[in-house]
Amino acid sequence: MGDGALSVWEKSSTARVVPSARPRKLAKVPFVELADGRLQGVVSSGSDIGRVYVSSVEAGTYAFACSTNNNRPCGGARGWFCNHIRALISEAVLQYGVERVGRYLKVEVAGGASADAGTLTDAMTAVRPGQGDSSAAAQVFSRFLRHLAYLELAPSTGPLPEMQWFPTTRAVA
Repeated sequence: MGDGALSVWEKSSTARVVPSARPRKLAKVPFVELADGRLQGVVSSGSDIGRVYVSSVEAGTYAFACSTNNNRPCGGARGWFCNHIRALISEAVLQYGVERVGRYLKVEVAGGASADAGTLTDAMTAVRPGQGDSSAAAQVFSRFLRHLAYLELAPSTGPLPEMQWFPTTRAVA
């Protein structure tokens, strides 16, 4: 039975997995995503192993937010992108590629093929973005913890009970 037997809904109901543009190390930025109209993720602290920062940059306006996992504001994000946000942008470019990140954030970059994370960052900071709302930090951190929980599971080819509500891709009605 080939793909011809599947309905349009069944063909389009699965999540497409996009491979990384390049491999990246997860020690500094263990979680990065393009979601909810923002580039957002979790960045490890350079000085305290027990602290992480939840950082984000909003698409279009480039409003930025950075706070610790217990909602304390980042000391470096005072009117400009802190090092956590710069690291987040760099890792997002490694994960998704400069074209996809630029397109998602609506960044117009001169240079095309020679663009990199620094070029994106320079283009965003040139418009002098304002400090954004950090209220989404709890949701981002919660998603990060959910991803960590999956790493603790033993390798298995069987279905996960909490994911059972997803339809199978080869179901025939």
